[in-house]
Amino acid sequence: MKFFSYTLTPMLLLAVLVSCQNKKASPQTQEEEITFNEAEYLAKGKSIAMASFGALSGQLQAALREGGVPNAIAYCQLAAYPLLDSLAKEHNASIRRTSMQVRNPLNTPSPQEKMVLEQYEEGAKAGEALSPIVQAVDAGTIAFYAPIKVNAFCLQCQGKPGDTLKEEDYAVIKERYPEDLAIGYQDGDLCGMWSIRFSRAH
Repeated sequence: MKFFSYTLTPMLLLAVLVSCQNKKASPQTQEEEITFNEAEYLAKGKSIAMASFGALSGQLQAALREGGVPNAIAYCQLAAYPLLDSLAKEHNASIRRTSMQVRNPLNTPSPQEKMVLEQYEEGAKAGEALSPIVQAVDAGTIAFYAPIKVNAFCLQCQGKPGDTLKEEDYAVIKERYPEDLAIGYQDGDLCGMWSIRFSRAH
């Protein structure tokens, strides 16, 4: 289960203030710069990320109430991807979560996503405010990224084993995800990002 709690709201309120540093980190996709309406895609990405977060977090909290962490893990493994796929169709975009410490190998970052995650990690270490980023992937695709942070709620599944993450719950996680890396977090840590892509209208 890739189980996050998201602090998107303060980050997304800063969307219009995406820094020059963020823009500078955008990979060169063509010899000529690809122009697009940045504010438009920031607004779209923000809306989709918030809707996705709301849908996932509501279902996960219900699963936790009904059967604790094992039930929430089962929900994530079976239902989280179909839910995001449904939202992706509704918004005509691809939606995924990724991290440098994945639980599900399907969430492994692409080379471009890894570059953005590394940038967010550097900013977090420096104590910087992390803002959403919009980049042109190619002439026909625009990508939106937004940081995801841990809070006390998700430490039940992503905290320190034997401390904030119960050993018996961690055993269930390891059974379902033998290569799990999504543990050891503390409240407020950066744990990944939203990665949303749009087919650009010409």
